[in-house]
Amino acid sequence: MNPQGEGKPHTRRDGPGRREPLTIGRLVRSADAMNAAVEKSFNNAKLWREEALELRKVLLASGLDEELKWGKPCYTAGGKNIVIVQRMKDFLALLFFKGALLKDPDGVLERQGPNSRAGFRMRFTSVKDVNGKAKSIRACIREAVDVEKKGLKVGKPKPDEMNLPDELIDAFDGDPDFRAAFDALTPGRQRGYALHFSSAKQSKTRAARIEKCRKKIFEGKGFQER
Repeated sequence: MNPQGEGKPHTRRDGPGRREPLTIGRLVRSADAMNAAVEKSFNNAKLWREEALELRKVLLASGLDEELKWGKPCYTAGGKNIVIVQRMKDFLALLFFKGALLKDPDGVLERQGPNSRAGFRMRFTSVKDVNGKAKSIRACIREAVDVEKKGLKVGKPKPDEMNLPDELIDAFDGDPDFRAAFDALTPGRQRGYALHFSSAKQSKTRAARIEKCRKKIFEGKGFQER
């Protein structure tokens, strides 16, 4: 008799009187259920649906983990954010969170906006475009994963390059996920928040505005969006 249950396989009851071992297959099915929101975001998309589905194949084949963050498909490695898919009006984008540190020998990355120092993105306008850049995507992903393994960080901007208030930079330093969420916003949304925060005359007011907008930023929404 083994009251501690040692040596027995873990089981889970499925219906009256039945127990099924917690097999790898069951764990995979559980993970699939958790990714239902990601599936829905791809299948129900109105903008760049086919292009995004093709891009997704490349990303998953690169061994990245997939989840929904800030309302967008995000891909991670070892718990670190690597890339996020953005649906813009005129193009589909793949944002590399630390794209500024990548060598980009093919010249396919571009700065997302004037307020983004770390995030650089690729843009696509067709399925053919995605397939044509697949090799570059894979190469950038490998380098981005290596950047995270080495713990590299994007340097702080020089004073004459800083377009964001000091209070927001401080908030980013204290919460890397907050920085990543802000970088994942469209350039227009970033500008909207930057103007809103900077328009306050006092530092404590700017800090209060940042905290008040934190939830919206994590949700991927603009300043005037509900």
